[in-house]
Amino acid sequence: MIINETKGLVWHGRVKLADTFFKRFKGLMLAKNINYALVFVLPAETKANASIHMFFMLSDIDVIWLDSSRRVVDFKTAKKWRLYTPKKPAKYIIEGPGGLIRALEVEEGDLISWSPTEEREKAVPVKSLIPGRIDLNGSSNGVAMMESVGEAPLNAR
Repeated sequence: MIINETKGLVWHGRVKLADTFFKRFKGLMLAKNINYALVFVLPAETKANASIHMFFMLSDIDVIWLDSSRRVVDFKTAKKWRLYTPKKPAKYIIEGPGGLIRALEVEEGDLISWSPTEEREKAVPVKSLIPGRIDLNGSSNGVAMMESVGEAPLNAR
C-alpha cells in the first residue's frame, strides 16, 4: 500500500521495490497490465538519477518523485515514448497505474510512505519428468511417494 501521510489517504494496491540496478533498469518496461506500484530506491538524490524514460512502455503511468525525506518534489502522468526529469532532486520514484496520483490527492510537499507487498512463491505439485520416480497422482495431501533406489551394503568398500 502507498500512504499520503499528509492527507491520510491510502492506495491499497500491491507495491514492489526496485532497489537493485537490474530492477531499476527493467522498471515497468513492456508490462502489459500495470496493476501495482513500483518504488525505485535510487543510489543518490539528484535530478539526473531521477530522470525516467517511457520508451518501450505499453501504457501511460502515474509517477511521483520524492526527496530523501519522502516529500513529493514532483508528480505527473507520464506518456509513452517521452523523457521526464523532476523539478527538484529525488531519492525515490513511485511509478504506478493511472489514477494513483488522483487517489492519493498528491501535491508537492506531501509526505508519502509505502509498505511493500510480500511476494510469496506458491508451491505447486507437478508431475515428475522422470516416470516412475515420483507419484503425486495417488496422494490427496500432496505428499510425494518416492521409489526406493536400493541400499548399499554397509561393508562395501
